Formats: sequence, C-alpha cells, structure tokens
Amino acid sequence: GERRPAPAGPQAQCRRAAVPDVGGGRLVPRGRPPPGGPPGAVARAGGREGGGGGVRGGRGGARADAPHPAEDDHDWALIRLGAPGAVHGIVVDTAHFRGNYPQAVSVEATAVEGTPSPEELLADDVVWTELVPRTRIGGHAANGFPVSIRRRFTHLRLKQHPDGGVARLRVHGEVAPDPAWLAVLGTFDVVALEHGGAAEDASDRFYSPPANSIQPGRSHRMDEGWETRRRRDTGHDWVRYRLTAQAAPRAVEIDTGCYKGNAPGWAALYGLDATSGADPADHTSPAWTELLPRTRLQPDTVHRFVLDGAPPVTHVRIDIYPDGGVARLRLHGTLTEHGAQRLAARHAELSGWLPPRSAR
Repeated sequence: GERRPAPAGPQAQCRRAAVPDVGGGRLVPRGRPPPGGPPGAVARAGGREGGGGGVRGGRGGARADAPHPAEDDHDWALIRLGAPGAVHGIVVDTAHFRGNYPQAVSVEATAVEGTPSPEELLADDVVWTELVPRTRIGGHAANGFPVSIRRRFTHLRLKQHPDGGVARLRVHGEVAPDPAWLAVLGTFDVVALEHGGAAEDASDRFYSPPANSIQPGRSHRMDEGWETRRRRDTGHDWVRYRLTAQAAPRAVEIDTGCYKGNAPGWAALYGLDATSGADPADHTSPAWTELLPRTRLQPDTVHRFVLDGAPPVTHVRIDIYPDGGVARLRLHGTLTEHGAQRLAARHAELSGWLPPRSAR
C-alpha cells in the first residue's frame, strides 16, 4: 500500500507514553513503551510481518460452525499519553503489516488523573470519548485522522477490528500541564514539552526536528537532539520556542551531549514578550532582548548559565554559530501572575470548566 503522511497541524509528541494493558492474544510484550523511531521490518526465518510493531494473535470464532470473528469482536490497548493534553491528530501506522493489519480501527480517550491501573481505567464509571469512529484502514500505510474535540485527556484506548498489527501509534496535539503542580514547583523548565512548551520554528530540520531539544530526559544518541546540516555560507542556525506561559527566566542549560565533532562553536539566547503585541516570527524586531550574549560552547557538555535580571518573556530563541547540534535546552523560570492566570484559564477550558475562548 501507499505510505501516506501524517495530518498537518501541531506536532508536539512527548515520548513518555506507555502501554499499561492490552486485550486479546499478545505476540509483543504488554507494557513495552511505544518505540520512538520509524517502524522497521523484521527479516528472520519464521518471523512475522511488521515485527517492529505490535501484533495480536488472530481472532477466531467461538464454535466450529462459526469459525470467523463476530462483527463486534476486537482487540484493544490502553495507552497512557506522554503528557496530558488536547489531541489534534492521530496516526495509526501499519508499516510492514501487509497481510495481517486490522481491517478497521477506532480510538477513544478519557481523563483520569494520577496513575490509574488498567482495572481502574476499565471501570464502569470511567467515561470514554470517541475521537476516531470505527474506520477502515490500509496496510503498510500511515493512516491519519484529524481530531476536532478540544478537551484535555490522559489516556487512549485503541481498538483493532477484529485483530492485526499496528507498527506505530502517533498522537499529536497540545500539552496541557496541571497549573496547581507547576505552582507548587515554583521554578521549573518553562520551555519543556511536558510543561506545555513548544518549538515553533527553526532554521533547519535536516537531521532531526527542533522539538527533540525539549523532550524529557537527556539524549543518548545524536538523532535524539536537534542537529543541523553543515553551513556553507556566513549565516547561523536558530530555534524559536514558545514558553508554557509568560515567565521570568532565571537560568538556562544548553546541552551538547553526544555532539563531539559537530557541536556549535557558540550560542546566544534572546527573549521576547508577545503580550506586548510584538511578533515572535519577526527576528529583526527590537522587542527581542538579549538574555545570554554569544558564548563559547564545548562538545558533549551541559553548559549552565544564570540569567540575572532577565525580563518576563513568552518566547525565547537560541542562535547557534555557525551550525551543529543541541541535545537539550532547559530554561528554568517562574510564571508571572499574568502567565499563571492564562495557564489556569486554558487548563480549565480544556477540562470543560470554561466555555471555549471563541464563545467568551
């Protein structure tokens, strides 16, 4: 089948997702985290198609005179999202599953705080919302589905009708952190993906996406960070980030881990407060304030800088000279009163406590 691209839109993907339970016969381990890389075929004697993904044992009928699955028979998997948030799009990728992919899939979502067990998620009082109705899909294809429901969810339930294999499940959307938890932390990483930060734009995505630089944890390989191609001109590369909300930066960490012969030589950091009406996409705007002057970097090193007297900002931009790789950027700061109010309002809106902004 033809490999189809993912749907356009927000591409925030926090990688702390997990599969706490599955229904149906298992040919891959329950609880194995969804792999981060592209699906790969497994070539071995006696191996199954698409062994780099998840494949369920085949469903048969209950009796010899009814050997085929019933109309409502299906397998399922519970998935804890990498971070709670609003889902904008889902991709069910059946790469390399050509003869054993599901005929159809459906996806439901729920919001249960804390760390519920599979039994608690399957309790009768848990309300599940349909995000993707039962839809036929293709084999060896990236089957994309836009999601229009704007609510905060914590878990998904993927259903396969009646059975088969899925190489990757990608869930794209907007992270919606808990304002109460961030208030208790006080100072936290205000650009981290898991806290609602985002990489809005970048000069280069040749080797890897800029959002890698704000993923949880440290990178273990070069492709887990953000790396640019070699420049053959006099320019430089950059990434622009949107913070959780308006915040006062206190310190920054620039991590060049795993980049030994391809780390940037220097880096500078700038901030902008978009609540003033300034356009973050205009990098020539005088509203951009220098937070860290151009500073020498070392290969495979975590660099830490205190940002004395930095003003409140909603966006930051790291400029690297001339090119290279940044494994992680950590911006430690505190939300302003305005930022905390905006974050709390957005959380309430996505949780169904307030009407959408367009209706207010």
